[in-house]
Formats: sequence, C-alpha cells, structure tokens
Amino acid sequence: MWTTINEFLKAVDNFVWGVPLMVLIMAGGLYLTIRLGLLQIQRLPLALKWMIKNEEEGEGEVSSFAALCTALSATIGTGNIVGVATAVCAGGPGALFWMIVAAFLGMATKYSEGLLAVKYRVMDEDNHALGGPFYYIEQGMGKKWKWLAKIFAFFGVCVGLFGIGTFTQVNGIASAVKNFFDPDSLHTVTIPKIGTYSWTVIIASLVLAIVVALVLIGGIKRIASVSQVVVPFMAVIYIVFSVALILCNITSVPAAVVTIVKAAFNPQAIAGGVAGSMIVAMQNGVARGIFSNEAGLGSAPIAAAAAQTKEPVRQGLVSMTGTFIDTIVICTMTGLSIVITGAWQVPGIEGVQVTTYAFQNGLPIPAQISAFILMLCLVFFAFTTILGWDYYSERCLEYLSNKNKTAVKVFRWIYIIAVFIGPYMTVSAVWTIADIFNGLMALPNMIALFALGGVVAKETKDFFAAEKHKEN
Repeated sequence: MWTTINEFLKAVDNFVWGVPLMVLIMAGGLYLTIRLGLLQIQRLPLALKWMIKNEEEGEGEVSSFAALCTALSATIGTGNIVGVATAVCAGGPGALFWMIVAAFLGMATKYSEGLLAVKYRVMDEDNHALGGPFYYIEQGMGKKWKWLAKIFAFFGVCVGLFGIGTFTQVNGIASAVKNFFDPDSLHTVTIPKIGTYSWTVIIASLVLAIVVALVLIGGIKRIASVSQVVVPFMAVIYIVFSVALILCNITSVPAAVVTIVKAAFNPQAIAGGVAGSMIVAMQNGVARGIFSNEAGLGSAPIAAAAAQTKEPVRQGLVSMTGTFIDTIVICTMTGLSIVITGAWQVPGIEGVQVTTYAFQNGLPIPAQISAFILMLCLVFFAFTTILGWDYYSERCLEYLSNKNKTAVKVFRWIYIIAVFIGPYMTVSAVWTIADIFNGLMALPNMIALFALGGVVAKETKDFFAAEKHKEN
C-alpha cells in the first residue's frame, strides 16, 4: 500500500515540477522582461546601489536591506551547494548555462513580485506589515479572486512546516555535521522505536532547535536582525573561497566556460551522450535555478512587504538583486568550481560530495580544512533558510486566520518542534509532499503576475519618468 502511495506522490511531483510549470515560470519571466524593457540590465547598477542604501522614510517594519537579507536567508540554502552539483551531474555542465538563463529572466519576475508586494501591502495600527501574493491577488486582481489568494497561503504554510523550511534543511545540517565529525558512525545511541543515530546528529538537532527557538520567538525584527548579519557573513565566506578556487585554476576557466556553453546546446559533444539531450540539460538547469532563487514561487515578496519604503519600484529593484546574488553570483561560482575540477565526472559521488571534491581538489589548502569550510557554509545556509521560511509561513497563516495571533504563536512552536524532530524524519513521502506544495505555490503567484503585468509596467514607467523630471 505504502509503495503505491509513494509511487502516486512521485508521479504527482514529477508532473507539478515538470515541463509545464517550468515553461510557465520561464514564460512569465520572459513576458515581464519584454514589458519592462530589459530592466534587469538597465537598472542593475541602481538596484545594487539601493540594496545597501536604506530609506529613512516610509512605512514598514524593517529596512530594505534587512528585508532583502530575510528573503536571501530563505533562498540562499543547500540549493546553492547541493542543488548546483545535482543539476550538473544529472544534466551535464550545460545545466549551469540554463540555470543562469532562468535567473536572468527570474530577475524581472522577482522585481515584479517585490513591487507588487509593497504596492498592495496592508499596514495595521501597530505599523505591522502584511503583504505578498495573497494581498496582490486579492487587492490587485479583485475580491472575487480571494479564493486563489487563500490557496497560495495554504500552500505557503505547508511548504514551511512540512518541507523546505524544516525537514530538508535540518537533515542537511545534521548530515553535514555527521559527515565531518563522525563519518563512520563510531559514536552512536539507540532511541527506542526510532532507530540508531550518531551522537553528532542528536547534539546538532538539539542545539539547532534551541537557537531557532531563541530567534523565532522575537518575530520579524529579530529574524531580520540575525539575517542581515549572518547572510552577508556566510555569503562572503563562500564567495571568497569560490573566487580563490577559480583564481588558483584561472588557466582552466576559458575551457570550462566553453564546455558549459557547448554542453548547453550539444551535451553529446562533451559527455559522449552520457549527459543526455539538450532538453535534459535545460530541464535540470531551469528546475534547480528556480528551486534555488525561488523567482516565481511567491515567497520573497512576503519579506519585501515588510520593508521600510514608500516606493514599490525601489523595493522591486532591491528584491531583484536577491536573484542576481543567489544564482548569477553564488550558483555560477559553485558550478564553475565543479566543472573546472572535473568533480561532475568523478564516479560514485553525488550531491554535496561533488562540491566537497571540487573544494578539496581545487584549493591549495589541506582537504580537511576545505571540507570544514564547506560544512560551515552548509550549516549557515540551511539555518537561515529555516528562519526565512518560518516568517513566510507565519505571514501565510496570518492571512488565512484573519490575523489570529494565537494561531500564529501555536504554529511557531509546532515549527520549532518540527526542526527538532527533522533529523529523524526519513519517510520519503514527506519529502515528496513538500516538493509538491513548493511547486503548487507558484501557480497562483504566476497567474497574478501575468494578470498584473500591466500594473508593474505602468508603476515602473511613472516612477522613472518622475525621477528623470527631478533631475531636470
């Protein structure tokens, strides 16, 4: 019976995350890119400038930079290390090319999400901001579409509690810690009716649950304050070591770039047919790119709505930098490292082991130090994702429950418990259900982006016309 259920869930998952959803998200990005006149190229320097320059005025709970860091805390995760390796191994080096293409189009999507989040957000008497796809669906498309907003919010709660926010991230942390400190499971303990686990897993889950609880109890302001310290810190460390790897192998970079571009259109020329067709490379690259930067899923605008700003366009540009940093910078560096060192061709390794191999063989430092650095990055990446997705889920629940504070507090403690039990959840159905909910979030959001594309274009045109008038 369980086998049949698992097979059914996998079939649903493959359909939800199959070609139709990816085409929908990519088509949405292309549509918005055209309507906005390649805004992601024209306005990127301005977006990067505003990313670190906060507005003094404007309603909201946290600064624009803090809101961006909260969104980045959820998007910069295991996908940047494990997801890229999985995509390159499954689809060949060409998958990295398609990942970058997806991110380029996704920048227009993320811009639109951030703009709409601020334009249609609701502020209560305590200056508490509530916004995101549920509000720009209800207020932008009209009350008759409220059912679609409710569906999005329901999927958002499920994704945070059952999947990307808890179990997958906690398992990633526990596995990373165990693989470094106790790879041979020499120090174990047996938990009755549950199983035998390494002490490192037990200790890691306990410490993680306590730290997560201390942060989450403080609400959005504490999540944002932690995120704007941890996110830049962890991103800089990872980027520094990735750049060091690339510089140490700088003579191999041109050949690696040629390999990536060739493999994007003709994988057989690179891997002799092993990597499959161009469609396989494209599918793996696009799917992992979307999973990593979440452009189109509708999660990031929930954080953007909390930003202290009075200009929706400004926050849209700041939000857009999230996709640029997450995929075009960090994922590209991971992918280049893997291709340069040939890690994707090493038999018998997968996932994080591929990236670990690249770091150990590409950097002129002891292999143990490289492995430790990567473990730290994985732990921090996954930890901040847990924080970011709790915030997203709470805002979705707040919308569903008509701002019932008791429901949100109860949910927060259930979320903390889910973090604690995460390492012991190994049922494959749990992961598959989480993946399905993650994909289903995108459907209501993309419908709204297509419907409100004209609003985004008009707001953008009016804003930059006014800015030009000020200059004159």
